[in-house]
Amino acid sequence: MSSSGDGEQLAFIRETVRKAKPRTWRGAQLAEELPVARVVVDKGLLHLDQFFDYAVPATMAEEARPGVRVRVRFGARVVASGRREGGELHDGFVVERLAESDYKGPLAPLAQVLSPEPVLTPELLRLCRTVADRYAGSLADVLQLAVPPRHAKAEAEPSPAPLPPPAAPEPGSWQRYPQGPDYLAALAAGGAPRAVWSALPGPTWPEEIARAVAATLAGGRGALVVLPDGKAAARVDEALTGLIGPGRHATLSADLGPKERYGRWLAASRGSVRAVIGTRAAMFAPVRDLGLVVIWSDGDGNHSDPRAPHPHVREVALLRAADEGAGVLLGGLSVTVEAAQLLRTGWARPLAAERETVRAVAPRVRTVTDLDQGRDAAAQTARLPRPAWEAARDALASGPVLVQVPRRGYVPRLACARCRTPARCRHCVGPLEAQGAGAVLACAWCGQAEGEWHCVECGSFRLRAQVVGAKRTAEELGKAFPRVPVRTSGRDAVLAVVSGEPALVIATPGAEPVAEGGYAAALLLDGWALLTRPDLRAGEETLRLWTAAASLVRPAGEGGTVVVVAEPTARPVQALVRWDQAGHAALELEERAQLHFPPVSRMASLTGAPHAVADLIALARLPEGTDVLGPVPVPGGRGEEVERALLRVAPGQGAALAAALKAAQIARIALRTPDVVKIRIDPTDIG
Repeated sequence: MSSSGDGEQLAFIRETVRKAKPRTWRGAQLAEELPVARVVVDKGLLHLDQFFDYAVPATMAEEARPGVRVRVRFGARVVASGRREGGELHDGFVVERLAESDYKGPLAPLAQVLSPEPVLTPELLRLCRTVADRYAGSLADVLQLAVPPRHAKAEAEPSPAPLPPPAAPEPGSWQRYPQGPDYLAALAAGGAPRAVWSALPGPTWPEEIARAVAATLAGGRGALVVLPDGKAAARVDEALTGLIGPGRHATLSADLGPKERYGRWLAASRGSVRAVIGTRAAMFAPVRDLGLVVIWSDGDGNHSDPRAPHPHVREVALLRAADEGAGVLLGGLSVTVEAAQLLRTGWARPLAAERETVRAVAPRVRTVTDLDQGRDAAAQTARLPRPAWEAARDALASGPVLVQVPRRGYVPRLACARCRTPARCRHCVGPLEAQGAGAVLACAWCGQAEGEWHCVECGSFRLRAQVVGAKRTAEELGKAFPRVPVRTSGRDAVLAVVSGEPALVIATPGAEPVAEGGYAAALLLDGWALLTRPDLRAGEETLRLWTAAASLVRPAGEGGTVVVVAEPTARPVQALVRWDQAGHAALELEERAQLHFPPVSRMASLTGAPHAVADLIALARLPEGTDVLGPVPVPGGRGEEVERALLRVAPGQGAALAAALKAAQIARIALRTPDVVKIRIDPTDIG
């Protein structure tokens, strides 16, 4: 039901609606002015990704403004007698009011205006439409990510009046970067500078983000900061509150209740606050007059939304910045290949410290291998090479020691002790794991217990650990250092801060707590488990995780030491030793260019049953020159046959690729094909 008509058609619409007597607006007349509402219906189906026109009853004429939430009968028919047939109630948003509709039949009326609050602004609608097109998704799916569910009590409460802009901040620790003071000055002057920021190790980066936000607010514009997790968001929130005081910004995170989260979102939408700090969903926060978008650690997997159409925070931020004329600060302790591409094209400028400054604040990094096992009994008990054990022993005399373990759990991966065949579940072929000493084996995928395992290849009943998890590591280190407290931080319980007292802190990547005064040392164990993953980003991701942990260690001048247990000649290891994350990203980009992999090219992955993937590729009118890589088998989770194909196109053809795949999906829906194919544009996990 959408698009244009003439005066006679509109008169017919008015007449048929007057005759209809639906329960929601019995006896109502049509609005005298702009009696047609164009609505995006919250029904995230690709073949229904369009606007639909509805008649506006006179009783709703004032409230049914563009941007408000409404309820509509979807699929209803208004017959010539005025009787409405069929249709279910669905939520939606009014996107505009029209004098006429180009739909040739009678229009169904709006059923209800849920709220007079205009939550879908033209800027947000434009962004969501762009994101949906870029990722081959539907507008309704993106709106579900962008606009939080309504909470009536929060909506009824008035938002406070906006505070005046703060004074421009002093550069502070930005003075350590040659371009830092000029960057802040440009923001304070209302400019829109774009930079890739290689942050120095240490605890100052939240304060530096806060100063960039304060400078933007002083220039009369709004700011948005998106961080990978609530722990990082809390640090920036604390720094910004301490710098400019409360009341000028809102923090959005997943742990807020529905009422509090929606109330804070409304404060930004209404202009009560001009800055928003938050995790992934905050990338759509309705900040008015956006002047700066800050993305911290853009390589973190949390920035990629697991819900369709799987937008990435970095790409949404760049789209917003280009559309709204905002500045960009793409920062992190490490540098992604995508950030290196922005530098190479000149879209952004580097913001980095001199090498002398880096050496003054970075810890000393040493490398050892798993083969360098010490003869000391305590080192053997702890599964540590002797240099790593000695570094931990010496550091514990002056402070806590961080131990990063790649995997959680006790023994998350097992194999046959005789032939090294991985131990698999008989029900779903998932990997078997041990969750404690003497515990019965269980499948990591389906949870089925396995009490009578034997190797299907050689018949052996003996197992060995392929990977040792954080719990087992904590147990072994506790035996090696019996008088030292052992604390763990992982998915089950993430610590934010630990004291500066001597202790062993065992953490999985991304869950490392901040130590008061910094860690005396850090041990980065089992580097091979990260470096040998079958993933194009394995080296880049490993360096990011190592850098994040090493940055929590005291500077080398204060005795801070990092021991990496990995092959010393590996490129990520050498980059960490030299603390040259930007150089590593530049080399990775060169290799990607030679292989024609993202970000030098655009790519899409298609995952599903083999015949479904083949059907989608056959139906799609792919851009000329599209490379089809695969399909190849991938794990299905419960033993089903699943394949993945990669489609690669040259730069500038990404929009055409997304449009072709979306059209092919719509064609499959029209043909009522039962098997679903999952489409991901620019996937982050290319194997």
